[in-house]
Amino acid sequence: MKLAHVPLFIASTALLAACGADPQPLQYGANPDLPEPKRGLFPSMVIAKPVPWGDRLPTVPEGYSIRAIATDLQIPRQTLVLPNGDILVAEGRGGNAPALRPKDVIAGIIKGKGTTSVESGDRLTLLRDTNGDGSYAQKTVFADNLNAPYGLALVGNNLYVANQDALVRFEYQEGQTQANGAPTKVTDLPSAINHHWTKALTASEDGQYLYVGIGSNSNITERGMTAEVDRAMVWRVNAETGEHKPYATGLRNPTALAIQPGTGTLWAVVNERDEMGPDLVPDYLTSVQEGAFYGWPYSYWGKNVDDRVRPQNPEKVESAIAPDYALGSHVAALGIAFSSEVMGPQFAEGVFVGEHGSWNRADPVGYKVSFVRFQDGKPTGDPIDFVAGFRDDDGSTRGRPVGVTVDPRGALIVADDLANVVWRVTRNP
Repeated sequence: MKLAHVPLFIASTALLAACGADPQPLQYGANPDLPEPKRGLFPSMVIAKPVPWGDRLPTVPEGYSIRAIATDLQIPRQTLVLPNGDILVAEGRGGNAPALRPKDVIAGIIKGKGTTSVESGDRLTLLRDTNGDGSYAQKTVFADNLNAPYGLALVGNNLYVANQDALVRFEYQEGQTQANGAPTKVTDLPSAINHHWTKALTASEDGQYLYVGIGSNSNITERGMTAEVDRAMVWRVNAETGEHKPYATGLRNPTALAIQPGTGTLWAVVNERDEMGPDLVPDYLTSVQEGAFYGWPYSYWGKNVDDRVRPQNPEKVESAIAPDYALGSHVAALGIAFSSEVMGPQFAEGVFVGEHGSWNRADPVGYKVSFVRFQDGKPTGDPIDFVAGFRDDDGSTRGRPVGVTVDPRGALIVADDLANVVWRVTRNP
């Protein structure tokens, strides 16, 4: 395809977006009402229009305050609060998948207009509050020359980082502001194409195992099943030896992982497939059962068959289990953190979810941090907006949330990869 034709295709895409059917209300909860698929040449595409924050701030519930604790970062993605209160920020952007079809090229150009133009940091930055005033005035590069780092986990004196191509380990001593040297490789991670490049990471409660989320290399196997070997799944990795195996499969793009306190249960947020219309398929929050199959690519939300996939696999469909909780279609959940009493009684039991925001919906969704209440260990009710105001009705977009982390000292840490900011939300005295 010649670049000279791109404006025409973009104009056609905008027209298709304008002519699309009105999206339905978002589907939430354990039993979402799934509509029939709606397909066309292009999905509706409404892209963020980046603008600066200026003197504005995201909105938070009454009784809470928000402030930027780090600015001018290089694509902050996930954060980790260290035992002494320091915060590590993984910065970078990966991916190396060539476009398959002309419309993939077009979509990539359009989506790129809604992201930051800042160069990938490929590093970890450490933030330190030197005097306890919540300002985090000290900012140092903890480690650089990494390869699109994303997931972070600390087990004892071992700091684990999931790059887009490998799980690596640094030695860490409390109070350290810079790594002692290059990391040690724990194991390679699938990266030959890396359509979905982010590698989510968390550690088991006893620290023996690491769980790594690995996304698919396509929407619905357009590159063939060979490209999907070891993809669309969560690996369980022995933290010492690097030995690994599939823990759960059929998860199209598990973008963030967390262990539920007290139960040791692994939970994930997952981005589901595209090009089935604005209201399919819901991205979701789910407990991750060992040995379970969650449907991708053959089915969605349990046993709903995706008839675009060839060849079909009825046996796999029959084994598919439904996720725990629908977050809504195309919200692009990229962060998850279990809460605690430090966040106040209204938000003490549940999870915070960073929603990066849709690109393929005439009525944009996401662009916020939601809170999903838990009762008896399971999600319940509709999500609650906890941090919002990232996008205006006219499309002006000041930020896009990614990773979320609860600081046990009483704060929610939010990475924003459009404004290149880390936000801190606290309860008012």
